[in-house]
Amino acid sequence: MAAALGMLPGERVLAGDELRKPTWMTTLGGADIAYGSPSPHETAVQRRQQPVTPQTAGFSIWHSPLQHQRGIITPSGLHFAVHHNGIPDIGPERHQLLIHGLVERPLKFDLERLARYPMVSRIHFLECAGNTAPNALSPTAMKADCQELFGQLSGSEWTGVPLSYLLREAGVKPAAKWVICEGADGGSHSRSLPLAKLLDDAMVALYQNGERLRKRCTRCACPSARLG
Repeated sequence: MAAALGMLPGERVLAGDELRKPTWMTTLGGADIAYGSPSPHETAVQRRQQPVTPQTAGFSIWHSPLQHQRGIITPSGLHFAVHHNGIPDIGPERHQLLIHGLVERPLKFDLERLARYPMVSRIHFLECAGNTAPNALSPTAMKADCQELFGQLSGSEWTGVPLSYLLREAGVKPAAKWVICEGADGGSHSRSLPLAKLLDDAMVALYQNGERLRKRCTRCACPSARLG
């Protein structure tokens, strides 16, 4: 019993082997590259796309390979994604955030202006409302790996401008209670959120894991929000 609870032993070193140097310790190594990439031995660690049909063109779901990850941060390139209307190609100089409606001063922000505001960084997990749905709806348990069953879940460090700064600058009117957050994709995908929640801890995220968001866009990061 004591042996079973102990640590697994390492491989025994034979006499003389501890002094024998492998080739990579006696030759010059390869060159580095300007932007680091995963090891070529990790090519199997990729997101996996759910099957797409002609009826679901533009709607794609990419699952994160949870079974190959450790720790709490998902690399940006492996973060799960759900695209309802494809990915819009907007130049960073044309991307804008508009605040209007029940406000005293409708405001428009470009990425350069947003970058001038004080920012905060937080680690948040993001999970799709449809995560595990195929297994839950199946009459019998699915025979699938962790990625296929639970891959719509990822964790990242998000950095951006607290939305409360921008809303207060716009001068929210007392009658305002809810906010419609509308995306810039082909279907103007939108969700409504309570104003009080957005004023509390939501942010306009500009960075993910220390890098500018892919496609140089912005995202509304709202902790603890449940969106169907």
